[in-house]
Amino acid sequence: MTADPVDRPLRVVQVTKLARGGGGAERVAMSLHRGLLNRGHRSWMATTTRDRDDPTLLTIPRRGKRRGSLASRTLRRAGRFAGRHGRPRGMARTVEQALTRPAAFIAERRGREPFDFPGTSRIPGLPPEPPDLIHLHNLHGRYFDLRQLAPMSNRLPVVMTLHDEWTFTGHCAYALHGDRWRTGCGSCPDLDVYPAIRRDGTRANLRAKAGIYARSRLHVSTPSHWLMDRAQDSVLAGGVADWRVIHNGVDRTIFRPGDQLEARARLGIPAEPFVLLFIAHQARRSPFKDWETVSDAAERVAAAVDGRPVLCLALGDEGPTRSLPNGELRFVPYRTDLAEVASFYRAADVYLHAAKAENFPTTILEAMATGLPVVATAVGGIPEQVRSLDGAPGGWSGAAEGPEVATGVLVEPGDAAGMGEATAAILRDDDTRRRLGVNAAADVADRFDLERQLDETVAWYREIVTERFRPD
Repeated sequence: MTADPVDRPLRVVQVTKLARGGGGAERVAMSLHRGLLNRGHRSWMATTTRDRDDPTLLTIPRRGKRRGSLASRTLRRAGRFAGRHGRPRGMARTVEQALTRPAAFIAERRGREPFDFPGTSRIPGLPPEPPDLIHLHNLHGRYFDLRQLAPMSNRLPVVMTLHDEWTFTGHCAYALHGDRWRTGCGSCPDLDVYPAIRRDGTRANLRAKAGIYARSRLHVSTPSHWLMDRAQDSVLAGGVADWRVIHNGVDRTIFRPGDQLEARARLGIPAEPFVLLFIAHQARRSPFKDWETVSDAAERVAAAVDGRPVLCLALGDEGPTRSLPNGELRFVPYRTDLAEVASFYRAADVYLHAAKAENFPTTILEAMATGLPVVATAVGGIPEQVRSLDGAPGGWSGAAEGPEVATGVLVEPGDAAGMGEATAAILRDDDTRRRLGVNAAADVADRFDLERQLDETVAWYREIVTERFRPD
């Protein structure tokens, strides 16, 4: 007789596209996975990547259990051959899909989102033990069949953490030009925004999602109240059994205050300049980040600060170094070593963050954990992270705190002048800069510690499996 899942260690599968090298959602999923293992639970991650050295990382197969008919396998081989024969890899995939999955091929060309990923149905059977619960993270990225939510969630508990708005839009990760998802989408002005679609099938896509959710039974969490409020007003609400706001947490054994000069020496950064830091994967190309505001603000800071040069580091992208009036803007390629990333935070004086759309950026929490003041645009869930200094030059018109509580400065979206003014003021005042940094590290320890996130998540898991396996 097996032990009751309420009393024994939990068995959980985290699902995300990548195990390593992804964005904030992948980092969150991996942190939960490792945290569960450290606490004695049975945890696995199901991803599209292979890792033969880690038995807890499972590979989602490309296909379902059935191999398909001889005819379909022959067509698949023919498609691969035809596509590879003198054509690029993308053409090979196109030819293969057209020959082996003609319905999906036609649907995508009509602007329908791709859900034809048969391996999704096999996720519950991938771990060596039957899971008590499946925890889903970002489901876009061409790897997950959303239609499997209904059978999967009616078979066992399914938790879904939202890291953006995709689950309730007609295709995009964030709605940049009006909340068309509230009225059923259609007439989309942003078809090329990730994840892009070929034609405007947004209305049909949203109807399809609504139908899937209506047949599902999901437990949904968000890192921010901002995203929770929007999700509860969306088509997703039709399939949600309960909701929970659980703030993302930071591993403070990695992201912690340290010696600035030592960090600079390790990274080859000069000791003299003020260092501004912005971290975002492909920031200049992302439609959701606001690189123009960050770069404009850095130039304004460099022109306003006397006595010391200003070095602005953009970590996560590549490009030529640019001269500033009193310093330079330098790009640093993407880093996967979290200890090295933490050193960049410690080497900096102020963390800048600007976005056009944002949920609950992990980078802001990491910066605060290392004792960095943050100057950020008040977008999405960011005002739930940063306590803005009352009366700060360039600060926004929203909620603000006194110097004994504040952790940085919030500015209005797109306000490069305000961001530059606030940053320059912090750099000129050593006492304020130190005070904001100390507050930031203390605030993360109190509100955004990874162990706190794990406590809340595990407690929620227990509630869910109790309700499912031991109903009243």
